[in-house]
Amino acid sequence: MQHLVVMLPVLNEALGLAWVLERIPHKRLETMGYRTTVLVMDGHSTDGTEQVAEEYGVLLVDQEDIGKGSAIRHGFREALRLEADAVVMLDADGTYAPQEMTRLLNGLEANSVVIGDRLNGRMAPDAMTRLNFIGNHLLTWVATALFGTTTSDVCSGYWAFRKEAIHALQLNSRSFEIEAEMFASMVHQRVPFGFEPISYGPRIGEAKLGSTADGWQILRKLITRRIFPEPLM
Repeated sequence: MQHLVVMLPVLNEALGLAWVLERIPHKRLETMGYRTTVLVMDGHSTDGTEQVAEEYGVLLVDQEDIGKGSAIRHGFREALRLEADAVVMLDADGTYAPQEMTRLLNGLEANSVVIGDRLNGRMAPDAMTRLNFIGNHLLTWVATALFGTTTSDVCSGYWAFRKEAIHALQLNSRSFEIEAEMFASMVHQRVPFGFEPISYGPRIGEAKLGSTADGWQILRKLITRRIFPEPLM
């Protein structure tokens, strides 16, 4: 069987983490030929997230540095150490449907990376503010224009990777600009990727993404990585 690592970056997401862990389709994944390890990358939570991970018997790792980007980069290293053949990454806040990861994994037959597309999927009416909705579309349009390669949802947090794609990515993001940098790196490294429409719902708990400040940070990362194919250290 192939080894799948489901990576969940968290910071004070006890309620959302429990919701996600309840819905990971373990039996369906086994039928597809995967043995699954759930890897929780914890940004030093203080709300009981660690206890939830222990209750469900999943692997919890304290990330080395603060921020979502740091969690994902550290998580990739952990997944490779665990000898993962494939990795699925999603936010543990209830916005993404864990059962839909099977469709992303099916897409890995044709591509090295499959990205869950919220903007062309089924979005709940209260899942995203109007400002965030407009901002996501603008950033996606800018990314497509800058790199000359179409992206349907540059800020999606739901991805599936084959291990060779993870080896190819060159990243240094520390925060919410990580998904935009992954897109930029895939283009520069000629990693084949595709999209799968997904559902997107309201988050469980308090939002951590700041609409304006994080949007500018994402835009700066896109421009920087358009100019510099490799990340600036």
